[in-house]
Amino acid sequence: MMRILLFLATNAAVLVVLSVVFQALGLDGILAANGVDLNLKALLVYSAVIGFTGSLISLALSKTMAKHSMQVQLIDRPTNRTEQWLLDTVQRQAGKAGIGMPEVGVFPFPEPNAFATGINRNNALVAVSAGLLQNMTADEVEAVVAHEVSHVANGDMVTMGLLQGVVNTFVIFIASVIGHVVDRVVFRNEEGHGPAYYITSIVAQIFLSILATVIVMWFSRWREFRADAGGARLAGRDKMVAALRRLQSIHEPHDLPGEMAAFGINGGIAHGIKRLFMSHPPLEERIAALLRG
Repeated sequence: MMRILLFLATNAAVLVVLSVVFQALGLDGILAANGVDLNLKALLVYSAVIGFTGSLISLALSKTMAKHSMQVQLIDRPTNRTEQWLLDTVQRQAGKAGIGMPEVGVFPFPEPNAFATGINRNNALVAVSAGLLQNMTADEVEAVVAHEVSHVANGDMVTMGLLQGVVNTFVIFIASVIGHVVDRVVFRNEEGHGPAYYITSIVAQIFLSILATVIVMWFSRWREFRADAGGARLAGRDKMVAALRRLQSIHEPHDLPGEMAAFGINGGIAHGIKRLFMSHPPLEERIAALLRG
């Protein structure tokens, strides 16, 4: 709860500061002198409502969507020793991490992978792929599960959703300002919104969304290092390193589909500018960070 309140307070503070800065610089007056009748305070509120609504709805539905999109089979009553061991492992690690027992499931994915999602620390889902159970040792699976439990304990799903809401807010706000300026100053439209506003706003949103994605993916990579460290505390550093090395030995890793990619343990490989859009750091960097720690 404190993490959520802190993040919301930070976002509110940024909006207030931005409004004060605009007033101090006289931006309202400058825009008005050029015929830009734009209420920046109202636009900030509008942008925040729109920016956060989508991300919060996505967060609230994340577990349900993950179950359906990934075809997760929940383990309610274990039918074999592997399922019983998996449940016991998650329960033990959840207790050590101080979180409620997550739902546990398996999804039919041939490559070793896993993910965690949910709206809060006590209402989460931890799922592993069938390929993870088939191709990794018990110690390695234990470490992967510990990594995902650490994501839950760190509140990463909530923080990611809130961060997305923040960047969405500023994308909408700045794109709208740019659209208004172009519509009023360049095309001299005096009433309502002309085509220039809509076209410019859409183009600006696309460009700004790309920049915002870089910020969100930077945070996603940072939290992977933190989840690795948490996994090492729960399962042991040697097991965590061994699990990452096993993933590294897979020459052609495949990402999880869609938005679930950011919540898996293995995010694939990228080079050059594509690294800016990676949800996960390279495995060699994660191993090196664990060995240094």
